This record gives sequence, C-alpha cells and structure tokens, in this order.
Amino acid sequence: MNKGQKILIFYQYFGTPKGSWSTRIYELAKRWTEKGCSVTVVTTPYEKSDIQAKGFISHQEIDGINLIVVNCADSNRFPLWKRAFRALSFALVSIYYALKLKYDVLLSSSGPITVGLPLVVSKRFRKKRYFFEVRDLWPEGGIEMGKIKSKPFIKLSRWFEKLCYSSSHGVITASIGQEKFILNKYPGLNTLVIPNASDLSLFGWVSQDVLPEWTRGKSLFTHIGSLGFIHNMSYWMEVAEELKKQDPSSQYQMVFIGDGAERTMLEEWKVKSSLENVHFLGLMPKNKLPIWVQSSVATLFATLDNPVQDTCSPNKIFDSFAAGVPIVQTSNGWIKELVNSENCGINISLKDPKQAAEAMIELATDTERLKLMQIAAKRLAEGEFNRSKLADKYLEFILND
Repeated sequence: MNKGQKILIFYQYFGTPKGSWSTRIYELAKRWTEKGCSVTVVTTPYEKSDIQAKGFISHQEIDGINLIVVNCADSNRFPLWKRAFRALSFALVSIYYALKLKYDVLLSSSGPITVGLPLVVSKRFRKKRYFFEVRDLWPEGGIEMGKIKSKPFIKLSRWFEKLCYSSSHGVITASIGQEKFILNKYPGLNTLVIPNASDLSLFGWVSQDVLPEWTRGKSLFTHIGSLGFIHNMSYWMEVAEELKKQDPSSQYQMVFIGDGAERTMLEEWKVKSSLENVHFLGLMPKNKLPIWVQSSVATLFATLDNPVQDTCSPNKIFDSFAAGVPIVQTSNGWIKELVNSENCGINISLKDPKQAAEAMIELATDTERLKLMQIAAKRLAEGEFNRSKLADKYLEFILND
C-alpha cells in the first residue's frame, strides 16, 4: 500500500463524535492519516455536527485531518430551494480546490450529489485518481418520495448521476443493495461496498455515565437519529400507542434521541395521546449516546416502505451492534436479510404496529433469546462491520485499484 499519498475529500456534512451526526468520513480519514496519508476534507458546518465556520473560508485541523470549512451551512429545516442553493454554492467553491490543491486521490462523498461537480470538472483538467462514494441513491430516492417530479429535471438528474459514475475510477457504496441498484442501471462499473461501521472504541466500552431516575427498572427501546419524514416516525408513535394498550404501567419505554422537521408534530402527538411511555431527548453529542444504547433492550430503525430506502446503511444499527445491542427494524432489504441470517434483532412490519409492540415485549421478556442476539450483534461489530478493517479495505481500493 502506498504511503504518503495525498487524499482530497469533498463531503458536505463532516463531523466528529463531539457532534450529533455521522462520523463516517472522520473515522476513515483519521485512520488513513495514521497509515501515513495526508488527508484534506472540504466541508461545511451542519446543524447536527460540531464543525464551526470562521469567516467564509477557514482552515482547521482535527486529529491530523486538514479541514477547509466553507461557510454555507445546511439544515434539514431549510426549504428545498435553499438547501439546493447551499449545496450548489459548496460545489462551486469545491471546484476551485479540486483544480488548485495538490493531491493524488480525489473522493467525492454524496449526498447531495452536487458534491460530484468538483470530481467531474477536475477529471477534465487533471490526471488524478477519482472516486465517488454513494451514501444515498439519488435521484431515485427523491423520485420515489415525490420530491422530484419534473420530467426534464429527472432526466437531467439521471444524466449527472451517470456522469459522476463514469468520471470515477471506482464507485464506493454503503450497502450491497445500493451496489446492485447501481450496477443494474450502469453495468461494468468498478464498485466496492463499504458499509457504515461499528464504533467499538466508543460504544464497545461500558459507559460510566448515569441515566435519569425515570429509567430505573424500565425496559428501554431507543431511537437515535433524525426525526424526519424519511424515518417514518409516525409509525413508532402508533407502536407506542399499542404498547400503552398492552402495558398500562409503562414498563416499556420508547426513547427518541435526535431532532428533525417532525419533532413538534411528534411531541404534540405524545401529549394528545397521553403517551407516558415516549420520551424526546433532543440532539445529543455522539459521545454521550453509549449509555443510552447500552442500557436498551434494542434500538429502533424504521424507514419509508420503498425500494430505495431498503438499500440504506443507517449508522444507528452499527453503533447498536458495537454496544452488543440488537435492533428492531422495518426495512425489507439487506438489513432484513442480515437480521434473519445473523439473529441480531427482529424484523417487524410497517403494516402492523400491534404485532410490533407484541414482538418488542416478547423480546424484552425472553432473556435467553435476548442474550443470544446480544452476542450476535457484538460478533458482527467486531468482524464484518469493524471500522478499522473496513477503513483498510477502503484505502487499499482507492490507492491501489
């Protein structure tokens, strides 16, 4: 493996464990610098990350990673036009750095897919190695959710998607489902699957933090992440209502850690339905999450019922595995298959909240079955989804492919 290589990464939402957002690029870049590479990340502040801007452009360093922070911050509370404008602004500034900076490898990590612009433009002028990372399928996700309706825009979006892939020496996806989806549309691409990984260094150690008094003697089911439309939060409220019917004493508690566009609606629902078994704790730094995950019967993952969402690779399930905690999930893709094959949780149906509540209670009360799932979850974290092993595999691909 070549050492001393300069890697330039364009990723709009960079964050560390001090923030409340995905740390995938931070964890990869940190490990790559430890291998002797020089890593520069061009990014922006994000409301859920810990990165702050100092002026329009600022240069920072975190754990050996060079950061160029462009002050065009994004928020999922912004209207779509504003988010698109911010994304395009970031991409245009990024083109400058793609043409100016010295590097051996350029990696664009999407979404939004506009982050592919510096890759596409630089490829025409510089002889470097170019890689495109797909974290979310676009434009297909937007089309399925009805956010992209214009036929001319759909055609333009698919053209740009293809251009990003064809301009790259390799395409990295976050799940097997994403890889299959892309190869079905564009066969012959050089691809590699690097799923989101388990942070054993954070969640794998027993936390010394203490939970609030109200959690004592309760069985917790914890959701970590955005409280938005794509995560089908209304479904969990329906499950909470069913739990209340089956468990009037509120022994089984549902905890939601995060924020998002639907939080106000969800809190109003909680009050209206008198759901004493539901708690919204707001955003929390990632390094404060382990005690909540480790103290849970299981963590929760739901999404919309469509093919694109079935390919997703949610950070929360891998953090759960790192803590040795199983998952309760609704998707019908590769995660469902993983649960079936590895016994690391339970699959539930979006169409039957009552059955889901019953399954959660059964899981919490069957200690022998739960113990086997905990062992399976930990095994996955230490093996297939080990962060360091995946970082090495990723680095070998972009340097030696």
